[in-house]
Amino acid sequence: MTNAFRAALVLGALVAGVLRPAAASAQDYPNRPITVIVPFAVGGLTDVPVRVLAGMLQEKIGQTVVVENKPGGSGTLGGAYAVRAKPDGYTLFANSIADAQNLWFLPVPYNAIDDFAMIGMIVEGPPLVLIIDAALPDKTLAEFLADARANPKKISFGTSGPATSPAMALAQLNALAKTDIAGVPYQGSGEAARNVSPSGVQGAFAFYAQAKPLADSGKVRALATATPQRLSGWPEVPTMQELGFANFDYRGFVGLAAPAGTPPAIVGFLNKALNDIVQSADFRNRMGALGMTVPADNTPQMLADYMRRETARQGELAALTGIKMTTPPK
Repeated sequence: MTNAFRAALVLGALVAGVLRPAAASAQDYPNRPITVIVPFAVGGLTDVPVRVLAGMLQEKIGQTVVVENKPGGSGTLGGAYAVRAKPDGYTLFANSIADAQNLWFLPVPYNAIDDFAMIGMIVEGPPLVLIIDAALPDKTLAEFLADARANPKKISFGTSGPATSPAMALAQLNALAKTDIAGVPYQGSGEAARNVSPSGVQGAFAFYAQAKPLADSGKVRALATATPQRLSGWPEVPTMQELGFANFDYRGFVGLAAPAGTPPAIVGFLNKALNDIVQSADFRNRMGALGMTVPADNTPQMLADYMRRETARQGELAALTGIKMTTPPK
């Protein structure tokens, strides 16, 4: 037996020894509880669809699925925890639009795309809706913007902080409409929306689930949606695009990912289970009530490509805010 042949046999035995446990673990997956890390608070726009999914996934696969909230650092605290987890499919991560925004404003200790194995998108949305105080005389966006130009710095919009979709939408509106509407930061987008009133701010870019109840109650007036097409649940409200503001698209998303290195067989298993659930009428109806939709072509590669495109677009929008931007990690 030559030394080369003996070395090949040893190498083959070592490779087989490494691969067999991985193959076996993927084969009997899942055999214990799965934890999904949500990097935001309970009841938020990321948390709600994940909890609905988790309940339906648990029923489908016959294994406990736990949702664990780890808020902080605009979502980076939970992301940093998830990215360090063992890549065995038992710790998953709910990514979101924040992962495409944070790296332009904050030092993020991981790559939100390359350091994860994408599984698929849970929902797209909800979109932002431009709302104003119903007590204002303006009935259309054109009237409101004319008023804003005539009264610079006297009109303010509530936002959820500088590095967020509502703040970036306001920055883009000011740049395109040549207005100077001031942003007033609140603790969250829900609080900002609720403060659109005669004694508060004059308007806000609020998420659909926050804006619709306020409009239905007569407290605010919806002037436009930040979506490519009109919303099926609010068809009378025009889009920013049809009102002359091209590429004015602010929709969130919630995805599902695992730490990089998770076996492809496990990623495939989870993607199939995910799609079986999100394409069901029950899930779609529940998310539709929140202004969220489900993508048709829902593959791991689709989510990765989507995040790359969205990250680049968010960088362009971030530049409009005037905030000093960070250098994204490679």
